[in-house]
Amino acid sequence: MISYQKTCKLGNHRRSGLVMLCKIPEKPFRIGASPNGKVRVSGYIKYALRRATIVLIGFSAASAFALRVAMADPNSGDAKQEFAGSENTPDESDSTNNGGDITRPQNSFETRLNDQTPASPISQTNRDTLILRLNSKVTFDDGWKLAILAQVPVETVSTVTFDPLGSDQVFGIGNAVFQSILVHAIDERWAFGVGARLVARSVSDDIGNGKWQIMPGFGVRYSILEWGTDSYFVPAVRYAMSFAGDPSARRISEPQIAPTLNIDLPGRWFLTLYPSYDIRINFGAPKAGQTGRLFLPFDSLAGVKLTDNLEISLEVGVPIINEYPVYNFKTEARVRMSF
Repeated sequence: MISYQKTCKLGNHRRSGLVMLCKIPEKPFRIGASPNGKVRVSGYIKYALRRATIVLIGFSAASAFALRVAMADPNSGDAKQEFAGSENTPDESDSTNNGGDITRPQNSFETRLNDQTPASPISQTNRDTLILRLNSKVTFDDGWKLAILAQVPVETVSTVTFDPLGSDQVFGIGNAVFQSILVHAIDERWAFGVGARLVARSVSDDIGNGKWQIMPGFGVRYSILEWGTDSYFVPAVRYAMSFAGDPSARRISEPQIAPTLNIDLPGRWFLTLYPSYDIRINFGAPKAGQTGRLFLPFDSLAGVKLTDNLEISLEVGVPIINEYPVYNFKTEARVRMSF
């Protein structure tokens, strides 16, 4: 921790005799500040560059590995062309899905590198998270499927507080996630899904929020086949509610909304608007710096399928309405392998 420092020495007073004279600095030094208290811009630039370098290294390494796999797979053709020339069965429809459609589950493994800067007027926090996610599906008759998800985050949280001045860094396993969604395909364009997500309390409350959470939710998919075989609109919402855990932790009660629009681009590229449930409306206990209930970001993702079974993508989010602070900036690099 960084704190105020004072210097003391013995001195004489003509009435009281010996006294302890202490001098307290008028201004504490801030991280990235010069001795006169002015913020050094270079400190923040170096900090931002370090964060950007971490994301780029992880994304570049994933890209290099993916390209090597793609070059080693001579039988991998264009999935869109293969789909266009084949019958429209549910399994083939799943094979062209880039993973963002909750109504078309897949068997896949994902690695995500997430970097967020949460918003707060009294502190500056950076949360770096390595997410390991396993997706699976169970197929039933008459177009019904069960989507299953398990996720474990490994997090590093760095915090600098301004009043009192201090810094802290913690590392550990965050809130594990388990999710199941029952989906049904009505026809080639329409499908829906209903399910729930369970967020377990983290081992350390310094990493997680100290509460268990349950999130019932649903979503509807409309495939825009005129734009491409993998163009779709999936408005989905889930309601996060906290229970059990630390009684002193903040109570969570918020709808989380994802009006996901995926656009099939030429070749193997795709663009997704609102791929995550980042639109939030807070009905729970207020956060520090909260001025209203709504958090509305601009959230987009661009990616490419390197092979039929391997894709990489990069997501970026920035707030538009920040009444309920969630983050100031978010990046997430993803690598997904389907099987």
